[in-house]
Amino acid sequence: MSEVAAAVGRARQAVAVLASPTLRAAVVGGAELDDRTQAAIAAFDWLGADGPDAPALGRTARALQRLQGPAALLEFDRIARMPVPDDQRHPLSVRIVELVFDRLGTSRPVPEPVLNAAIAMFAEDVAIVRRDAVDLGVLERTDDGATYRFVG
Repeated sequence: MSEVAAAVGRARQAVAVLASPTLRAAVVGGAELDDRTQAAIAAFDWLGADGPDAPALGRTARALQRLQGPAALLEFDRIARMPVPDDQRHPLSVRIVELVFDRLGTSRPVPEPVLNAAIAMFAEDVAIVRRDAVDLGVLERTDDGATYRFVG
């Protein structure tokens, strides 16, 4: 499991502790627990016998901060399946194309095979990302479809 995936898991656990009076009482106040709750808390790698593990929570906070930046997409595997709703897919397609052209350079036209290979590093469905970017005006395509230019 990647560091980011572990951090997201820890964050979910911490939110669960804060949201659940039973878990909160167990973690903070040492309340009596049933077997199921004890098993759940035993799985928390950030919680030791002496309480929360500050270094583990610090690493978690730093990993979550990285997820707030535009390069957060790079922390995860390739996107196997793009979201279906346009309002979810379009921003993702635009961000992928922005990342691609940050690396390729925005001032020159890019041949379709090069663009496809670059997009494929981020998403399996290259055609939908490229099509979204063209439809949204982020990319311009030559009439023959051979090259693309980033227009932001």
